[in-house]
Amino acid sequence: MISAKIGFRNLARNRWRTGLTLGGGFGWLSRKLGLTIDSLVAAEVVTADGRILKASESEHEDLFWAIRGGGGNFGVVTSFTFRTHPVGPELYCGLTVHRHADAPAVLDHYRKFVATAPDELTAWVVLRKAPPLPFLPEEFHGTDVIVLPFVYSGSVEDGEAALAGLCGYGSPIGSHVGPMPFVEFQQAFDALLTPGVRNYWKSHNFRSLSDRTVKTLLDFAARMPSDHSEIFIGALGGAVNRVASDATAYAHRDVEFVMNVHTRWENAADDDRCISWARELFDTSAADATGGVYVNFMPEDESERTGSAFGANLERLVEVKKKYDPDNRFRRNQNIGVR
Repeated sequence: MISAKIGFRNLARNRWRTGLTLGGGFGWLSRKLGLTIDSLVAAEVVTADGRILKASESEHEDLFWAIRGGGGNFGVVTSFTFRTHPVGPELYCGLTVHRHADAPAVLDHYRKFVATAPDELTAWVVLRKAPPLPFLPEEFHGTDVIVLPFVYSGSVEDGEAALAGLCGYGSPIGSHVGPMPFVEFQQAFDALLTPGVRNYWKSHNFRSLSDRTVKTLLDFAARMPSDHSEIFIGALGGAVNRVASDATAYAHRDVEFVMNVHTRWENAADDDRCISWARELFDTSAADATGGVYVNFMPEDESERTGSAFGANLERLVEVKKKYDPDNRFRRNQNIGVR
């Protein structure tokens, strides 16, 4: 086994890595390699009483189980040791962009396409206003679009063949597709997430995207509250779901799609309007959701949903919390608390 240790001397810079992992962690490679926590070998944790513990399958096993999906409830993680995997350096990546008017047909095709996709293929959905991307005609900038970004984690040749059915579908208004360094593609959307704006998130898990859910998503996408907002649908399944739901604290091993309503806007005067839109979409789309939620997508005002984040693993997490943080010092999070 090849592993790599990541230490966090500058926690301000690296806190996103810590939070990603402690909540489970999913990305472009998850269908092939599992969640981030599924490659975690060990972690160094500073507990509430000042002890520095190594958590692994052979040391403090209960703590190791809990930090893999239980969030920052049990201590401060100062280093991770991960199992590494060879990838790339070039993968077949890209995105296609379609008009909102074509979105019903595009989403119907997408659902059928990903249902039979190999683990190496990850394709997501983003509903938003078109940003001023250089490969999009200027006439479409700021209009409602559906974006299908994707990554194929096998060979470039296999990826081109596997994605033909998605890239060649319909009449996209623009596309940026081909072999590219994976590390560059990982940064391709950073420009849409610059700091300095206001944010509010709402999220659901789904086992499938029903016709009713698709209609709801498209209806709300047609009245997006700001140019920066988006509705994100991430496809999971694959290796993520071949791990038992109680093997780690992350319990949602039956989820195929994660929705994140990512509302972003610039002025405080728009707070009520933008937050109300996100909450209304969340409520309307709840009918076909699992009731669970990915803890990393939960906003601060959802403390009542903590049980939904941890599911059947909550009671076991409470026991670990009592052992390592009985006074609930680590409570600025989606808090498990001590009962």
